[in-house]
Amino acid sequence: MAQTYDVAVIGAGPGGYVAAIRCAQLGLDTVCIDAFKNPQGKASLGGTCLNVGCIPSKALLESSENFHKAKHEFAVHGVKVSGVALDLATMMARKDKIVAQFTGGIAMLLRKNKVAAMHGTARFVSGGEVYTLEVDDAGKQETVTARHVIIATGSSPRHFDFSPVDGELIVDNAGALAFDAVPPRLGIIGAGVIGLELGSVWRRLGSEVTILEALPTFLAAADEQVAKEAWRTFTKEQGLAIQLGVKIAAVKAGKKQVTVEYADAEGSHKLAFNRLIVATGRVPNSASVNAAAVGVEVDTRGFIAVDEHCRTHAPNVYAVGDVVRGAMLAHKASEEGVMVAELIAGQAGHVDYDVIPAVIYTAPEIAWVGKTEQQLKADGVAYSVGQFPFSANGRARALGAGSGFAKMLTDAASDRILGVHIIGPCAGELIAEAVTAMAYQASGEDVARTIHAHPSLSEALHEAALAANKRALHI
Repeated sequence: MAQTYDVAVIGAGPGGYVAAIRCAQLGLDTVCIDAFKNPQGKASLGGTCLNVGCIPSKALLESSENFHKAKHEFAVHGVKVSGVALDLATMMARKDKIVAQFTGGIAMLLRKNKVAAMHGTARFVSGGEVYTLEVDDAGKQETVTARHVIIATGSSPRHFDFSPVDGELIVDNAGALAFDAVPPRLGIIGAGVIGLELGSVWRRLGSEVTILEALPTFLAAADEQVAKEAWRTFTKEQGLAIQLGVKIAAVKAGKKQVTVEYADAEGSHKLAFNRLIVATGRVPNSASVNAAAVGVEVDTRGFIAVDEHCRTHAPNVYAVGDVVRGAMLAHKASEEGVMVAELIAGQAGHVDYDVIPAVIYTAPEIAWVGKTEQQLKADGVAYSVGQFPFSANGRARALGAGSGFAKMLTDAASDRILGVHIIGPCAGELIAEAVTAMAYQASGEDVARTIHAHPSLSEALHEAALAANKRALHI
């Protein structure tokens, strides 16, 4: 006999589990269905983000940065360290423990909010006033019916025929978080967020890292000035070898190494690596839900068609997160999940897509929200620029993190903040102030007249706001 719910959520990543919790908070009888299994073959909630993405990668970024600082930076503080050695197994165990704590925490949150949890792959069987879903868990099938369905199935790494992922020598982001040894020579295909973060981890731990990027420009989505500063830092200071405008011709895996043949503006090349990471983006997980059975439209790239409120073409069926248009970001998925839950409950759910921050957790961190300078130029918008270097920020210098800057773009006529771009220490934390300011349509002067603690990194944003109004105090 089918179990009946008000809402069935397919997927327990940041979009799905948050949507399920919010639905339950609003009095809706909710089930959350998820198919993810960890490397041990056990059900593990949290999706890619908590299991093999955001959380484990940040754990390794922090550990590798501590290792690098102990070897190269502590001495300037008068802290003399000798015999620094890497215990990769312990580092990986710490990462795995954090993942286990958070995935277990999601299970606890679902129980706390009285959300039913099911493991398996859910697919539509029929629709109408009530939708019927078949849930398959390794051949064991159950049926669920619900008046509303939220699709939050996330995304998977994009694989290409020329670089087949074998999980050994050639890996995707999941495999790159579980190496049992530091590869002497590491190749990465893709210089996006995943490629740069993973490249940073293994470079700090001792790998010689080469990143091959198809696009002719570096960090094309970021502000050009930020991208230029990041390029200088990553290549000249940190030693990442980044090749742009690359066309991969062949990838050949041998017994102990991988050979990559590629061409760029300078001709044809061949490089050999001990390990190769394929970080060429992600594709939506839409095939498994049998969307066509209930009239949910999916485009040629696999994205589910939705409106601004994440409604699909099927009545009472919604889709959120990586499986729909927009940036593939965990926080974007979560906010869409909240919006949809509130709409189902008859409230006025909303997501402001103009103020979704982006963060790259390298060192220095990179973060931005709103328009870039090149976008404003292309749109013909008259704007003012305020910029402040972290080298002139007391807190940053005390931390030994004086590279980078904070940059604010404001409307030349109204002074409304149009974009904020930061490369420097704790940029991912600092960007929250900019997001809040823009969400409330603040002006540069509003931030400039807000008192910021001294000494703090946030003063860099304060000074950037002052500079946008041509009244900077410390530069």
